[in-house]
Amino acid sequence: MTKTYPETPLHRAITSGEFPVIVSLARHDIDLAKAALDAGATALKTHLNAYHRATGTTFGSFAEERPFYEALSKLGAPLLLMAGQETVPSAEEMEALADLGFEGFNVYFAHLQPHLLQSRLRPMPALSSDSTPEDLERIIALPGAMVEASIIEFSGYGQPMTDADVTRYGEIVKAAAGIPVIAPSQRKFTPADMPRLRAAGIAAPLLGAIVTGDTTASMQAAVAPIAAAIAADR
Repeated sequence: MTKTYPETPLHRAITSGEFPVIVSLARHDIDLAKAALDAGATALKTHLNAYHRATGTTFGSFAEERPFYEALSKLGAPLLLMAGQETVPSAEEMEALADLGFEGFNVYFAHLQPHLLQSRLRPMPALSSDSTPEDLERIIALPGAMVEASIIEFSGYGQPMTDADVTRYGEIVKAAAGIPVIAPSQRKFTPADMPRLRAAGIAAPLLGAIVTGDTTASMQAAVAPIAAAIAADR
């Protein structure tokens, strides 16, 4: 039987061409989450069991992060989860995350464990800078999946987006054959980059610390112009 997932407002926005802004929180702070939403973010992404290279932040286990998630769920925003690296949530923890309102999870494809695909959270496996075309084919084969194109080498983090990047995103979109492709801000995305990403077929930008910084002021200053540029391009 083919696995299906709830059709949520966020998934409709991603698949209908609305190009919603997703913000990946640099740290687990409710005021930072509120600032992202106030600035125009549609959805929020958080982390578990992970060391975040772009910020040097370590995110803990579900038990450690659960108080923040319970507070976050009260904001009523669509929630996505970077589930971890070698360590990921248990099946029971994935159920608890679904109960808290999380609707999708993300791990690098190399860290995708079978029990994660049995959960109620929609999978969004990430390609890395050394992923192969076969990795993408395997992601496409997962029912209901989306793709995070996390393809920039670490040495290139924070640099301006290039035409070669846009071409590469477009090639992934074409190969994904209709599966939504999300572009994370490993490059320092700007408002002017949004029409370029959209024209390449990217379904949504994922704005992380490289763009947003880690304060409420930097979040507002970064996200609001990007959200405005997207609105103007619709």
